[in-house]
Amino acid sequence: MSKLLSKYEYVNGSTPTQDITPESAGWDYVGFKAYELNPSQSLKFEASDIETCVVIISGKATVQTDSKLFKDIGDRMSPFERKKPYAVYIANNEAYTIKSHTDLEIAICTAPGKGSHETRLIAPDDIDAEHRGAGANQRYVHNILPDYKEADSLLVVEVYTDEGCTSSYPSHKHDEATETETYLEETYYHRLNPSQGFCLQRVYTDDRTLDESMAVYNKDVVKAPKGYHPVATIAGYDSYYLNVMAGPTRKWLFTWEADHNWVNSDEYAKKHLKK
Repeated sequence: MSKLLSKYEYVNGSTPTQDITPESAGWDYVGFKAYELNPSQSLKFEASDIETCVVIISGKATVQTDSKLFKDIGDRMSPFERKKPYAVYIANNEAYTIKSHTDLEIAICTAPGKGSHETRLIAPDDIDAEHRGAGANQRYVHNILPDYKEADSLLVVEVYTDEGCTSSYPSHKHDEATETETYLEETYYHRLNPSQGFCLQRVYTDDRTLDESMAVYNKDVVKAPKGYHPVATIAGYDSYYLNVMAGPTRKWLFTWEADHNWVNSDEYAKKHLKK
């Protein structure tokens, strides 16, 4: 099995189903955990030097930090309702507790913090939605914590891709620090609907010293330390994934793979408008 693929494993509500740390991933910035709680369970997290974005993937919860209380947040029982989520940005050096009110699926997205911003609720009305692409390359995006919203390191976004489409495509990369590209590590937390399905993801570099293709199942995580990282769905199964990115510069600048950049063209889009 690829070292870039982390398989889903449920033990109990207090044990993460996914636990990606900079140490385990072999990088410097991104951390990611996922939890599944039954009603009336709680999780406690100690204060540290990382900033956190808690994303309510499904269910309702109360989030209590050292400075703020956010009661009974969450408005979808499945991510495939395609409603915008609730999330909480938690500044570094704040402890916090999460209590579930229903079955609860949450993501804990982390990266180095500097204490530059206050803890705050990210409500659905705070999240911009956009449609990208055309034809068999369409996806629908919720920008939970984009680079134009306040944070020190974290970038968080969720993406929906219908069956039989590509996503994170044309292939792009963000593994160099240049005037036109930023170095950003990235995780993909995948959900499939129906849940027995799978999608395909490839992570590869121009020189192919890294070139891995994976069948990704429900609640698996793919790590993209460098290179291009497109996703493809198969017939019958819609995809949701939650992306976490971070690096030394908090800006999402990337480079398209030249061979496939033509899929961004107006000619490609117009061809599909005629159908």
